[in-house]
Amino acid sequence: MKTILVTGGAGFIGSHLCEKLLEQGDYVICLDNLFTGSTENIQHLLQNKNFEFVKHDIIEPFFYKRKNKGDGRIDQIYNLACPASPVHYQFNAIRTIKANTIGVINMLGLARKHKARFLQASTSEVYGDPLVHPQPESYRGNVTTIGPRACYDEGKRVAETLCFDYNRQNKVDICVVRIFNTYGPKMALNDGRVVSNFIMQALQGKDITIYGDGSQTRSFCYVDDMVHGLILAMNKKNFKGPVNLGNPDEFTVLELAKKVKVFTRSRSKIVFKQLPQDDPKQRKPIIKVALKELGWKPIVKLKNGLSHTISYFEKIL
Repeated sequence: MKTILVTGGAGFIGSHLCEKLLEQGDYVICLDNLFTGSTENIQHLLQNKNFEFVKHDIIEPFFYKRKNKGDGRIDQIYNLACPASPVHYQFNAIRTIKANTIGVINMLGLARKHKARFLQASTSEVYGDPLVHPQPESYRGNVTTIGPRACYDEGKRVAETLCFDYNRQNKVDICVVRIFNTYGPKMALNDGRVVSNFIMQALQGKDITIYGDGSQTRSFCYVDDMVHGLILAMNKKNFKGPVNLGNPDEFTVLELAKKVKVFTRSRSKIVFKQLPQDDPKQRKPIIKVALKELGWKPIVKLKNGLSHTISYFEKIL
């Protein structure tokens, strides 16, 4: 049994990850400040003797003492603690930057103390509005340091730098994973991302809002596939990354809106509004590294993943 810390563990991806790690027989510490995470996501795990929830913000130092038997040593740390949607990470940009700098330093320091392997959940946003398409890990990005998305984009880029510097200087065992658009059950209803936005609007009979003309592209990875990739990356010895995890099947935003409308049998109108500043025009991962090093590729098709996600939203509503 490994003792595993998941920061952001009550969030969308984090809660699925906690669940999977418990299924594998690990002891899981879920750390979350509940800004975007929710105890509802982990309610069914609270009675598990191998699960521990701690309300904490990684901006503050964290000192761990295990509640039950055990030496209190942490074997692995998955750092997922950071708002991931523009609505949330722009709400308090300075705290977002702090999470990606001070928070990451705190967690890397904890990994150093415990001699734990450390996985940093980075993002496809490090590529910015890419001039290279699709995006390989070698692409250095097209990112502004002063735009409204920079608190997240640049924050995640600094977080990657910190990981590799802690590895070089302090021998911390690290792995950096660049997560592309992910969707599925437990997404926050108000996170402002296209999948949840479109489903909510369609189910409520509201206009489905597309920003721009809908020609911008995204690739959508179902959460089960993403969690599988994260666990493979964590457990691949001597693998540092960075590695893209995402679905290489590419769709326009307009195509997604039409699919959601069909699957929900909605009569909602599709309307178009002005594209936000620095919103990327194209986003699609090259996953050759993930396939070669981890043996990973996504298997859930968009139509199946959307069906599961829509069913979840219908129950919530």
